[in-house]
Amino acid sequence: MSHDDPAMPLMEHLEELRRRLIIIVAAVVLGAVAGFILSSPTLDFLIAPLPAGFEKLYFTGVADAFAVRLKVAVFIGVAIAMPIILFQVWRFITPGLTSRERRLVWPLLLAALALFALGLGVGYVIIPYALGFLLSFAEPGRVEPLLTISDYIGFITTMMLAFGLVMEFPIVLVALARVGLLSYRVVAARRRQVIVGIVLFAVVVTPGGDPFSPSILAAVMYLLFEGSLVVMRLVRR
Repeated sequence: MSHDDPAMPLMEHLEELRRRLIIIVAAVVLGAVAGFILSSPTLDFLIAPLPAGFEKLYFTGVADAFAVRLKVAVFIGVAIAMPIILFQVWRFITPGLTSRERRLVWPLLLAALALFALGLGVGYVIIPYALGFLLSFAEPGRVEPLLTISDYIGFITTMMLAFGLVMEFPIVLVALARVGLLSYRVVAARRRQVIVGIVLFAVVVTPGGDPFSPSILAAVMYLLFEGSLVVMRLVRR
């Protein structure tokens, strides 16, 4: 089935979706293999944000150390495979786009990759502040933290992926506006509801419960939202 065809029968559409998903899973698995090889230096990089005095991490289960290596490997695999993931998404939606709309895809893909990388970086930068706040409630001699490697890596990878994926927020808005599913006027008129939704989403998606992570995530999402409105307005014109 050519990708230039304007439409696909349902079964061919589902078959195409299955094929794209297989490619995405294969890319993540191959990236995870490379990630497992790089897991040791990556662990050093992820542990670096820990405050002074907390650099030593523990594991309580026999398989925990190995499980952490796998978790780090998958994290790296997703990051490495992100260009392929976005490309496969593009190939899947291409049959439903006009030739004029397809010209916008490559700039959006490049912007999505840049924003994903930026999100990972922002998530990593704020981690020391989140950790400093959460660990400040320890009381030496009474309530002392025993940080496990599994919980810590889960915390930091969730934080970074949350910021990375949230950065795709404006790409989705602009793409939906470009194909006519959203309009600048409708979205701008619901700015207050969107702000409330952004705050609630930021509180839910960030782990740990510290005030810094959701506040920064909400602020970033709001700035991205306002930037998206500007682009949507230009696209409409």
